[in-house]
Amino acid sequence: MQIPFVDLQAQYQSLNAELDAAVLRVMQQCNFILGKEVSDFERAFAAYVGAKHCVGVASGLDALKLALEALGIGCGDEVIIPAHTFIASALAVSASGARPVLVEVEEDSFNLDPRRLEAAITPRAKAIMPVHLYGQPADLEPVLDIARRYGLRVIEDASQAHGARYRGRRVGAFGDAGCFSFYPGKNLGAYGDAGGLVTDDDALAERARLLRNYGQEVKYKHVVKGYNLRLDTMQAAVLGVKLPRLDDWNARRSALAATYTHALEGVGDLKLPRVVHGDHVFHLYVVRTARRDALQRHLAERGIATVIHYPMPIHLQAAYADLGYGRGAFPLSERLADEVLSLPIYAELTTEQQSQVIAAVKDFFA
Repeated sequence: MQIPFVDLQAQYQSLNAELDAAVLRVMQQCNFILGKEVSDFERAFAAYVGAKHCVGVASGLDALKLALEALGIGCGDEVIIPAHTFIASALAVSASGARPVLVEVEEDSFNLDPRRLEAAITPRAKAIMPVHLYGQPADLEPVLDIARRYGLRVIEDASQAHGARYRGRRVGAFGDAGCFSFYPGKNLGAYGDAGGLVTDDDALAERARLLRNYGQEVKYKHVVKGYNLRLDTMQAAVLGVKLPRLDDWNARRSALAATYTHALEGVGDLKLPRVVHGDHVFHLYVVRTARRDALQRHLAERGIATVIHYPMPIHLQAAYADLGYGRGAFPLSERLADEVLSLPIYAELTTEQQSQVIAAVKDFFA
């Protein structure tokens, strides 16, 4: 049995009638740019997160870029981000003209370590960007407290944490802005690139709406220099069908994660994910082992797809050599890059498939 890392075909089959009808409506109306489905989804997702506004955009990276620009962050500024994250967090900062400043992560949560934040703050710092990595909320209370004391903005990168809760509230609505990716493989995924920015700040939302649409408040009247970063109507239609299922899908992911943890506890040198801060929605189930590469080969030989999130930390990427950190600057992030492996986890993963994954992992360490 081949077990894919993500099975979007299985998800589609469970919703095909509704998805087909939603897409067909867009085709029939031919309102492909900022159509009604976009505003409908924006309202629904803002309500879901618990924010006043949602601004639909073309990708998660675009959401981060617009949040930074709408907050006035640019050349000469610094934005603090975790050293262990997908590179889009850093790319958004660079696109704004600011400099990403990396901070080591917590070993248990893989998220930004608040205890190391203050040492990274300089007079040029303008914002902190905590990332809710793998679906686990970052520890936001100390981050928000430090931000208030130093007068810094907080932009949550919630691209992997749709529906995750911190202290009873969904992530994305704690900071000045929360940014989401709706890449197809996410817990809430479109059928192409898509993203969203949520905020309670009226002025920030209005500026983001202007910036995403050529800077125009009405057609051909441009009040700021903007971009073409709009959420496509077709993608909004797909997301509108999927959003009501998100909590059920997240519950299924959590159940699968609990099964993995129960079955793999104490197996070999595996370090299993821990739920540390709030409610984890397990976008990814990430294990650690010193024998990572061999385990990945073993699973591949048995038809089980896995992915490394992420094989090289930001500070060692050629694109960020100019930051000047060098090897050894973030030893935990470097160790994670050598040890992490993501096992298949998605709502449609069957009990039989998961049992096969568990058996193959145990066989490797036997």
